[in-house]
Amino acid sequence: MSLLRRWFDPIRSSWFYQKPVRQEVLSTEQGLSIYLRLDDVYSYLAVQQLPQLEEILNDDLKPLKVIISNTSAEPPNGMSIEEWRNYSLEDARILANQHRFSYDDEKPEQPSAEALQQAEIILRNTPLTGQNFLYLLEDVFHMLWQQQYGKLRTLYVMASKHQKPQSFPERIFDQTPVLESYFEFGGRKYHAVDDLLRLTRRLKQQKLLIDNPIFLINHIEWREHLMSDAEELAEIQAMHPELDLYIALEDPISWLLLAYIKEELANYYNIQLNLHPLSYHGRDFFDWSLATRLSKRTEVKFTPFCRPTVDSTLNMARLYYSVPEEQRIDAMYDILQAVWTKGRDLSFKAHVQQIQQDLGIEKLTDEDVEALLKTNDQLCAEKHQPDFPVLELRIEGKRYVFNSLYRVWMIESIFSNVLEQKYKAENEQERAQHITQDQDIEETNDEKREM
Repeated sequence: MSLLRRWFDPIRSSWFYQKPVRQEVLSTEQGLSIYLRLDDVYSYLAVQQLPQLEEILNDDLKPLKVIISNTSAEPPNGMSIEEWRNYSLEDARILANQHRFSYDDEKPEQPSAEALQQAEIILRNTPLTGQNFLYLLEDVFHMLWQQQYGKLRTLYVMASKHQKPQSFPERIFDQTPVLESYFEFGGRKYHAVDDLLRLTRRLKQQKLLIDNPIFLINHIEWREHLMSDAEELAEIQAMHPELDLYIALEDPISWLLLAYIKEELANYYNIQLNLHPLSYHGRDFFDWSLATRLSKRTEVKFTPFCRPTVDSTLNMARLYYSVPEEQRIDAMYDILQAVWTKGRDLSFKAHVQQIQQDLGIEKLTDEDVEALLKTNDQLCAEKHQPDFPVLELRIEGKRYVFNSLYRVWMIESIFSNVLEQKYKAENEQERAQHITQDQDIEETNDEKREM
């Protein structure tokens, strides 16, 4: 396997990356579908965008097909159902705050079983179609997730007594396993929230929209900073934020994320990076087109690469732990760069020795590297995240845990929120001082009048 990768991966990956981009035209035959679950919090966020999306679809994609499932897929990354629910509720809260979705920010909770059953009856029995159905769908989700059970029951009584189950080809109730809401178009799946902009870009490219899509207006683009004011920037830098990265060494996303953060964010915000390499997790069997697309979006060099094997990741970790601690971030950057942009095979002794020489390592560490990786695995597992890489940001005494390249924008968003809260607290303190001073002056004047 390693020999084949050493010879063919660099050639294939270079060709794959550099081949002329011919945007494949996806079929519109099956239209555009969205998969939802009434008890999925991401579905709740997604339905808030549907009326606006359906309004700008051209006739080839109308009506938008809505598939409502009552079956959940298995949680990812070995998470329990309870861990996934807790994670998704918090993640949805973050998305809602960032993109101004409606959400129960104080006490979000899963809808009750009775409420879910009532909601399904309402949606099955309604004769509404098109935009009117999508508005009803949004309202029903609001009632479920805002615990407006009185309103929901009123609609349920009307639907169950005065309406019968309807049959529309664009409205389907089934048992398709759905973990979180997603769109399906041309045989491809798009996360309903995280990939919404990618989906609308695709639809616009294929001239399937009749107006410009305006969604997720607070989205932070790659290589664009949320904060540029020198005073605000200095305040964040003075807070000395720390960022822990838990990365699978055989995963190209680890390289893209580390390179992007190191090149674009670490120095800019004075972030102290701490790396925790993980043991082999089988992530060398990745989607080449996805990794290629992400590298171009992040503007991080990618290919020619040689996908690491189990032995490769162990050698990479051994090199990493063989350099002084203060040099390890730069060392891992160089190691991953060699693997993912120069096609080095770190299961091959000659390549390992070359990188060892480049890093100035006279002698490899005698530490039990496998034990170190297992310790990192355990620390990472305790974060209860569904995907890699896992990130933990610490600033002003608080910690924030998130994951994957999809959530890198949270770093700058958190910084912005921290400053906003700081300024708010300072303003309140200043206002309280003014009130106290005014009261003191008034008391002094009263005393003078009495004299």
